[in-house]
Formats: sequence, C-alpha cells, structure tokens
Amino acid sequence: MTSNDKKNLFNLASPIQFLALGFGSGLAPKAPGTFGTLAAIPLYLVLINFSTLFYALATILVCIAGVYICGKAADELGVHDHPAIVWDEIAGFLITMFMVPFSIESLILGFLLFRFFDIIKPWPISFIDKKLQGGFGIMFDDILAGLFALIVMQFVF
Repeated sequence: MTSNDKKNLFNLASPIQFLALGFGSGLAPKAPGTFGTLAAIPLYLVLINFSTLFYALATILVCIAGVYICGKAADELGVHDHPAIVWDEIAGFLITMFMVPFSIESLILGFLLFRFFDIIKPWPISFIDKKLQGGFGIMFDDILAGLFALIVMQFVF
C-alpha cells in the first residue's frame, strides 16, 4: 500500500470517521493515541462546567457511541483498531478525569496516567486488547485503562 493509498483510507467528511479519528487528531504521523488524548482535553474542559451527573452521562454516551463509531470506522478502513482511530482515547481520558478536582497538575497527571495504562496495557487490559474484536474490543481496553488511571487519580486527588 502506497502513502497515497493510506491517505485515501480516511474521509474526514464522513461524520463517523471524523469522530473516530478524534476530529482529525488521529491522523498525526507519530503517536496518534497521544494526539487523540490531547483532543479530549477541550471536551473535558467543557464537561467540568456541568454537574457530575451530566459529566457521567456524557462520558457514558461517548463510550456507548464509541462502540458503533469505532466499529464502523474500522470496517470502513478495513483494519481492526487502526492507530488513527482515537475515539477510544477520548473516552478513556474522560473516564480518567471523572470526579477529579480540576487543576493543571491533575490535568497533566491524568493525561500521563491514562497514556501510561493505555500504552503499557497491564493485565487484564492486555488480555482484553487481544481477545475482543469489533467496536467493543476497540473501546473496552481504553475504558479499562481509563478506570485504572481513575483509581490512581482518586488516591492522589
């Protein structure tokens, strides 16, 4: 596959791919997951201005919709969990920051912890990542990474 063929895989005009690709952040040539997590920060900064219940419901919606969004995008791209699909990172970061008091320090630590758990994939995240397929598989390992990071954040903050 040539680089032109790879560029033609992506269609940001498609609402599904636009969301799955983290508003285009997943197209970063290096570390697309990190850029996808960065794309979650503005959404997080909006959500912290609402009630805890609203934040929780929005995060659940991001996760549930992500199963469809990531699965459909993977089908369109013909690659399960293509690195450019970063909607799962957005969901994982929102989970990481749930009920964490906002500060620059908590934002940075949450970002670093989520990326750590998402990249290292300690058990059972690594097991889930290998065993589950489709949109649910794409989403679930990042949901777990977000939960691992959330637990640490709750102890720190």
